[in-house]
Amino acid sequence: MISAAILWTGLATVLFYLLAANADRQVQVFWTFQLPLDTLLVISSWQVSRIASGAVRRFWRVLASSGVLFLFGDTFQTVLTFLDPPGTWSTTGGLVQSSCFAIGLVVMVVATLAYPHPGRTGRTRLAFWLDSASVLVAGAVVAWCFAAHPGQDDFSDLAATLAAAGAAITACFGAVKMILSGNAPMRKTAAITMMAAAAFTALGFFVAPEPGGALAGSIYLIRLMPSLLVALGPRIQLVIAKFDPAPFTERRRKPYSLLPYGAIAIVFGALIVVLPQGVDFRLWGVVVGLGLICALVAGRQLVAFHDNTDLIKKLREHETRLRHQALTDGLTGLANRTHFHEQVEAALATDIQRTSVLLIDLDGFKQVNDSFGHAAGDQLLISVADKMRAAVRDGDLPARFGGDEFGILLRDCQGPEAEQTAQRLLAALAEPVSVEGARIVANASIGAAGAEPGDGVSAVIRRADVAMYAAKSAGKGTWKRYDTGMESVGSFH
Repeated sequence: MISAAILWTGLATVLFYLLAANADRQVQVFWTFQLPLDTLLVISSWQVSRIASGAVRRFWRVLASSGVLFLFGDTFQTVLTFLDPPGTWSTTGGLVQSSCFAIGLVVMVVATLAYPHPGRTGRTRLAFWLDSASVLVAGAVVAWCFAAHPGQDDFSDLAATLAAAGAAITACFGAVKMILSGNAPMRKTAAITMMAAAAFTALGFFVAPEPGGALAGSIYLIRLMPSLLVALGPRIQLVIAKFDPAPFTERRRKPYSLLPYGAIAIVFGALIVVLPQGVDFRLWGVVVGLGLICALVAGRQLVAFHDNTDLIKKLREHETRLRHQALTDGLTGLANRTHFHEQVEAALATDIQRTSVLLIDLDGFKQVNDSFGHAAGDQLLISVADKMRAAVRDGDLPARFGGDEFGILLRDCQGPEAEQTAQRLLAALAEPVSVEGARIVANASIGAAGAEPGDGVSAVIRRADVAMYAAKSAGKGTWKRYDTGMESVGSFH
């Protein structure tokens, strides 16, 4: 079917050149050859809609309805070329054909621009419409440069030409944005032909007739190409669907758009072209268009600035969460071993002689796990962590090393203060905890050690560990401060 449509257009082109001496017959060929292409658009769009669902199905049915309007208008105009007197026919169409074409084109543009993009924020949608407006203004400026002429008195044809060209350019832009969005209702291969159709439509408004009203065969081809290209889009999508089980799957969306900057470049180019011709209404039109685009791009940049600010805020929040996860015990919310070691090292560097460490090991924790299960053991560990938070002073750092091993960094601490913290913690742990309906006492053995000049982290923690095992050997449920005599006793290890 695709090859047939291309061959059909090729045949029309041959006839345009063969009938170069007969302008009336050229017009009849032009309108007659539109009809099969319009029919192909309607049928193919409807067939694609039948294999789609949701918003994709609605989009293709809208395209089919636009095709029906094109077919009706072109059929009406074709009949007129055989009924009206020769010399009154035109490739631009009469009232009925022009109205059907304009309505169908507007419907396609609205369907393209309004196609839903799930997950878009309000700012993203605003940026999309600002981009659309920028490209539309750029297209209108280019159309103004082509269509407006110094000394022109009749502005009705100019306005109509600009409106139609602007709609075609916007349709092309909308198709581009849909493809870039990642969830377009068609694959890129199918969309390219439809974007090209919009470009040829805009170009067709500016090809000037030859003297005497006759048109060259190339101009007829340019004005026939949109019908071929817009019909090929749904046909290509239908072919893709036959070989691809998921023809409407999402594609990766680019996080940025260069289209507004391209629009600025186009308008600057138009300004360079018209500036040497002096100050006239055509130059003023380009200047106004340039001002509008600059304002739209500034608004787009403001939206991007807010998006970047939100993104940076989210990244910082995510970084904070990751750091918290990296430095915190997941079960109890206490500091983990890594964070504890970092803070001990920092405290030793600040005031080594007023830094102490407590190491805590629960007595009988394995029996709790064996008797009541790991969930009960976790509940007991959480209660121990809560009691540690309540027992320490402001500025101290409780931590869980893993299993039933805990530690406390005592900053700005003398010997008596370490003893008081250890006693508060033992008193708190002596209070029974309800676990799985049973009352359990989480006894613990605590070892305390103060830092000495020249100590590193491992040295002070090792001495607290020695003291903790000494407490276990002394009967458990108690605490011991490190002294040098403990090093010679090995039975508590």
